[in-house]
This record gives sequence, structure tokens and C-alpha cells, in this order.
Amino acid sequence: MLFDQITNNRRYLFWTLQAVGWSGWAFTFYLGVLFWGKLPSENYHWYLPLISFIGMCFTLGLRALYRSMWEMHIVRRVVAIVVGSYTAGLLWMACRAAIFYEVFPNERRAYEEHGMAWYSYFDGGISAFWVMLVWSALYFGIKYYLQSQEEKERWLKAVNMAHQAQLKMLRYQLNPHFLFNTLNAISTLILDKNTELANSMVTRLSRFLRYSLDNDPMQKVTVAQEMDALRLYLDIEKVRFEERLELHFDVEPSAETGLMPSLLLQPLVENSIKYAIAQAINGGAIAISARVFGNDLLLSVADDGPGLDLRNGRLPKGGGVGLANCRERLKEIYGEHQSFRLSTTEPHGLTINIRIPLERETKAP
Repeated sequence: MLFDQITNNRRYLFWTLQAVGWSGWAFTFYLGVLFWGKLPSENYHWYLPLISFIGMCFTLGLRALYRSMWEMHIVRRVVAIVVGSYTAGLLWMACRAAIFYEVFPNERRAYEEHGMAWYSYFDGGISAFWVMLVWSALYFGIKYYLQSQEEKERWLKAVNMAHQAQLKMLRYQLNPHFLFNTLNAISTLILDKNTELANSMVTRLSRFLRYSLDNDPMQKVTVAQEMDALRLYLDIEKVRFEERLELHFDVEPSAETGLMPSLLLQPLVENSIKYAIAQAINGGAIAISARVFGNDLLLSVADDGPGLDLRNGRLPKGGGVGLANCRERLKEIYGEHQSFRLSTTEPHGLTINIRIPLERETKAP
């Protein structure tokens, strides 16, 4: 929880890195003092934290400088980094020396003997400059990295939003197609003064549309739920075609809990009704099946109509909005991990076979 708060909040991340970085510098400097044994170390327990804090304050000044010239040309930024780091390093070194010689006055005598008392305040300025330069490089490196991550997240979010919009468009564009056909049928029944049957169709239509609107097109449903939705739709069509429409459902129990895109099969069944049932004097039959094969869910919709002029089992041009729509939805959701194949139903008709990865609904514990 704390780690997520630090990494996701820039302010927390900055101060955490400041504390860790300067603590690390103080610790390594103290180890160097002990190792080389050139300087007294009895008061370093408060001296090092103090000069580390002063150094951190100078880096805050550098941070303010870098933020003010962030949008400048790269050459100006490089100059600002070098000049700023060198200036901050010299000032930090002067502060360190002033405090050091107050605590350890004997360490200054060697400079005074050679008439270089002023130089004692800047001796080691180059090393201080490198510390500030490394801090500047880390600051820019981390800041550029965080910005690139944010841009990547924005890009992924934009792609995801476009992906969702595409799926919703593919899903919702089918409703007007189905709705217009049903309303035309209801209008015909009203003109024929068959009000009882028209009322039955209106009731069933409202149930189907409620189901369609209540289900998020981005969410998958179980095969059992999809079959229930198909039955709602076919209840409407049975009113139109009565005995001319023969239905066969064959769903394996193991396939009922498999997940699939909602209302994926409805446009395929509608396509069969339009081209196989409505145009035949004696109507026809539609068979819908679902089964599990290995790690795949196999779905099929078959009719005994005139069929299509198939070319290598693929969708020909002009083959219907429903078929093209279904194929595009599968591509958007599963990419290459799916197949949408058309074949001939023997002795005549069209069979649509769909293969998608088998997923099952996860239940909360």
C-alpha cells in the first residue's frame, strides 16, 4: 500500500528519493572517512546529516531552476545543468567548509600556513560539482521516464477507449436493423387488425430490448445467457412465421458456463431467418449448437436455406451486415485467437462455425 502510494504520487516519490539518495551519500562518505582515516570522525554523527541536509536544500534550488526552463531548447538546458550544478556544488562546498572548520579548526592551519585560507572553502569543489551533476542527471532521467510512462498510459487509454467505442458501435448498430424489421411486422399485423398478435409481439420486443440495453456490450455473458437472449428474439420471430420456423438447440452442459460476447449469435440467426426462412414458401429450420473442444468454445448456426456462394469458406462481398458485423466483433475482441468460417449445410443451406478461446465465469469466494 505504501509502495503504491509512493510510486503513484510524484511528490511522495521525489521526497523518498531525496531522503534515500542523500542518506546514501552521507553513509558512503562516512565509510570513506573511516577507511582512509584522514579526518577525525567523532563528530560526524551530526556533521554529515547537517551537510547532507544543506546539500539537499541546494538541490531544491536546482529543481526549481530545472522546472522553470523545462520547455527551453536542449542546448540551454544542458548549459543550465552544467552551470547550475557547478554553482550549487561550490556553494555547498563553501557551506561545508565553514561548518567543518568551526568544528575542526586544526584542519585549516595547513591552508593558512601557505596563505591559502580562502581556498580552503572551495577545496573539493569539483567532487561537490560531480555530486550535483549526478543528482541533476538522475532528476532529468527519472522525470523523463515518468513522463514517458504517463504518455504511454495515455496512449494505451486512448487505444482502449477507441477499442471500446468500436465494439459498442458494432454491437449497437444491429439493434436498429432488427428493430425496423420487427416494427414493420407489427405494423402489418395492425393493418390486418390482428391486434392480439401485434400486442404479443410488442411485449416480446420490449423484453428483448430490455435485455439488450441492460447488458454492457463490453462484458461477456455465458452461453446459457446468450441462448436465453436468442430465445427471447426467436419468440418474436415465431409470432411472424409460426410453424414455418423450426428451431433446434443443442448446447452441451459443459459449454453452458463458457463466456462469449453478448448477442453475438442473434445477427447470425436473423440472417438465417431473412435469407433461409422468409424466402422459402414452406419455411425452414435453424440449428444452434455450442460445445467444448479442448480449450476452445465451438459455436455454430446452421440453416437449410439456399445458402451463399462461398469462396474458401469466407464471407463473400454483399453477404449481409450481420455476418460482417459478427466477424469484426470477433477480430476486435480475440484478435487472431478466433475463427469465423462459413460452409454449406448438406444438402443445402449455410453453416456458420465460430471458434473462440474457452473462458469461464469466475465466481467470487
